Amino acid sequence: MMTNEKLSVLLVDDDQGFRQGLHTLLNFYSNSGQLPLEVVAEAASTEQAVSLATQKQPDLILLDLELIAGDGITTLLRLKETSFVGKVLILSAHQEDDFIFQAMQAGSVGYVFKNRVATQLCEAITTALKSEIYLPTDVASGFFRRFHAYSEASIRTRQKLHLTEREQEVLHWLVQGDSNEEIAKRLYVTVATVKAHLTSIFDKLQVTSRTQAVVAALKLGVFSNRE
Repeated sequence: MMTNEKLSVLLVDDDQGFRQGLHTLLNFYSNSGQLPLEVVAEAASTEQAVSLATQKQPDLILLDLELIAGDGITTLLRLKETSFVGKVLILSAHQEDDFIFQAMQAGSVGYVFKNRVATQLCEAITTALKSEIYLPTDVASGFFRRFHAYSEASIRTRQKLHLTEREQEVLHWLVQGDSNEEIAKRLYVTVATVKAHLTSIFDKLQVTSRTQAVVAALKLGVFSNRE
């Protein structure tokens, strides 16, 4: 949502030179009246990003996919487990459909190519702040091709893993970042029942933690997109 107040931004990239360039570009947007933005912090790793996001609660995070310590997908998943409620835009050198799809599935509200930051970023931020999804026009068709292939693979994988309908529902809300208590309220069951379903899900996915289950679900396409 656009306001006259400056919107806070957290920059996450392990390339200090690129962060400086982003800082300059965002200052230009702000000083020229295009977008009221203020960089409140910078991070170079997943741990720094998660810590600063929870401390500063920025309106927007500009996140690189590849970090020396961590990566963008892991960072997105970690953020779901925190109190952070802002939006995340991915800035990446990768233009392959799979990278874009995984980023969007993990919770990004948009994807900007690093070599087109100067021409894409302003529109991407404006779109994100309106609670809409930003994708470069020339990759949208590839994204939806990947989405359809993912949906078909999801059905086949769920059948192979023998996930029950209730387990699929629990896994869906787990991927959304809900706690056991929140899942229980959504499904009108007890927390103990949710834990039992999670134990079964972990066993079928061959994982031992919530984060591993989310990563496996994203990779295998085994959760539904119901709201």
